Amino acid sequence: MGATTFGVIIGNRGFFPGILARDGREEVLRALAERGYKTICLTPEDTKFGAVETLEDARKCADLFKRHREEIDGILVSLPNFGDERGVANSIRMSGLDVPVLVHAYPDAADKMRMGARRDSFCGKISVCNNLWQYGIRYTLTESHTVAPTSDSFRSDLNSFAATCRIVKGLRNVRVGVLGARPAAFNTVRFSEKLMEHAGITVETLDLSEVFGRIGRLKDNDPQVEAKLGSIQGYVSTGGIPVPSLAKMAKFGVVVDEWMRASELAGTSVQCWTAMEEFFGVVPCTLMSMMSNRLLPSACETDMIGMIGMYILQLASGAPSAIVDWNNNYGDDPDKCVIFHCSNLPKDFFEDFKMDFQEIIAGSVGKENTFGTVVGKLKTGPVTFCRASTDDLHGRMRAYVGEGETTDDRPQSFGGYGVMRVRGLQGLLQYICKNGYEHHVAVNRSSFGAAVREALGNYKRWDVYHHLAEGQ
Repeated sequence: MGATTFGVIIGNRGFFPGILARDGREEVLRALAERGYKTICLTPEDTKFGAVETLEDARKCADLFKRHREEIDGILVSLPNFGDERGVANSIRMSGLDVPVLVHAYPDAADKMRMGARRDSFCGKISVCNNLWQYGIRYTLTESHTVAPTSDSFRSDLNSFAATCRIVKGLRNVRVGVLGARPAAFNTVRFSEKLMEHAGITVETLDLSEVFGRIGRLKDNDPQVEAKLGSIQGYVSTGGIPVPSLAKMAKFGVVVDEWMRASELAGTSVQCWTAMEEFFGVVPCTLMSMMSNRLLPSACETDMIGMIGMYILQLASGAPSAIVDWNNNYGDDPDKCVIFHCSNLPKDFFEDFKMDFQEIIAGSVGKENTFGTVVGKLKTGPVTFCRASTDDLHGRMRAYVGEGETTDDRPQSFGGYGVMRVRGLQGLLQYICKNGYEHHVAVNRSSFGAAVREALGNYKRWDVYHHLAEGQ
């Protein structure tokens, strides 16, 4: 994950002390650099104190941003004093940038309320936001209305805003792929390619027969096949797995990798049962786990829009995502449930794992045809969950998002499994069922619920439910 780049606008209003704008600019840029962010900002040689106040200042700022439009992921507006709301709004409008905007205001000190040291950024922020609203420019607020750039609170604001920027950028003109047809028994994973295309997400398809045909042309001693076999064996323990099954997995991986490269795909969803097992003789789970672990998310059962949830969380955190079932209650604890899959979860999620066979369908297609799952207990820690969906009846993209944690509870289970605690889980499940959401949910070992809500709801304009338990 590369460094996020912000276009920075320092607001100024002439009858406030200029030293506030001068020192504020230096402090904000220093704070951003210390936290690993890149910046594009006017200099004192460009305008007074490198700030924006007049129409001429705004035009200079807009021209600077235009020259760096391919680099800028988001815009930070910082107000060391009241600032000029028109200068800020004009800078953004004239730049033509369509990126997230964070509005930040400096706090006043209680003992510095006389002219000469007084900022009035508290009030100025309201005026700036009013003008952005009038201009039709969407924006994000810091958690506290005013906040010092050196504070932990502002660090958290930047972390969340940068994640929002990555999601918005990552969902712009992204290409993804569906491999195979939807399992006939799973209407739940239906989705609208047209709504996804309208949202900037292009879906490419590849039939399983084409995959099997390309695999048929590969020899066991093909260098690509041997390399892929080595990467499988280096990724997961394969003790007890038949050699012919491993060879099939390697060939499948070679074909899928080439298709993804040629089609420039950011992620996939795969028809993982039962045609794969009946007519090819393995499950694709290990290869899908490997792809997700190297940030090429892959969802099972051709759940294409579920994979988009994985991708969104990955963009936010820079870490692998998984897709799981909301699968079982856990005893009588209303805030705990078992999350599970057969599984294809990425290595990053497991305490320890190994390759095994798919126990659920082994009885119907034969155990010998189901080798290739990766199984084990999930690590404990924070989790962000997200379900994206196409609402075909109302012609819109929608999602829900929230946060929880995986616990150290250890149910006796097969597959990839763990217990997750979500405050207010019963209310969330009510929402999921009443609104016709799917039983799959994407999860990520991170805490970025608010950033996802902001990216999808505010900037992408999806219909988003952010699950917050009472008191949060």
